[in-house]
Amino acid sequence: MSRITITINGKAETREVEDRTLLVQFIREHVGLTGTHVGCDTTQCGACTIHLDGEAVKSCTVLAAAADGCEVTTIEGLADGPKLHPVQQAFHEHHGLQCGYCTPGMIMASVDMIRRHDGVLDEQTVRHELEGNICRCTGYHNIVKAVLDAAEKHRAAHAVAAE
Repeated sequence: MSRITITINGKAETREVEDRTLLVQFIREHVGLTGTHVGCDTTQCGACTIHLDGEAVKSCTVLAAAADGCEVTTIEGLADGPKLHPVQQAFHEHHGLQCGYCTPGMIMASVDMIRRHDGVLDEQTVRHELEGNICRCTGYHNIVKAVLDAAEKHRAAHAVAAE
C-alpha cells in the first residue's frame, strides 16, 4: 500500500492505494469522478484520456503511484461552472456526442491537440491525432467538425488577444 496525493481538478486527493492501482481506478473508484471511462483497459480506445500535468495521457496504463504529486484534469474539471469549455461546446453544437461513451476521452485528447498545435489544424491532422481514440458509433465526421470549429475559435481568440 502507498499513500499518494494527486491534485485532481484543483483539489488535492490523498488516499492509501495498492501499488498496482491504475490512475483511472484512482480517479473513478477512490475519488468518485466517473466521467473518465474505462473502455479497453489496454490503452487502445482512449476513453480514459485525462490530462496529467497538462498533457493528454491514457489513464488506464498509468499507475496511480506514478502520478503521486502530479496535477490531473478530468472531463469534470474542464467546464467553468455552468459554462462549457469551448471544445465541449463545439462537440455539443456539431453533434459530436453520439452515445457519449468515448466523448470524455475525445474531448480531453482534442483540448490537448488544439493546445499543442495552437489551433492550427486541418482535417487530416485531426483524424491522425484522434487515431488513439475509438468511437464505437463510428461518428468521426461530427467529432472532426467539432474539433476543427473549436480550433478555429481558439485561433481567433488568440489573434484578438495578440492585437
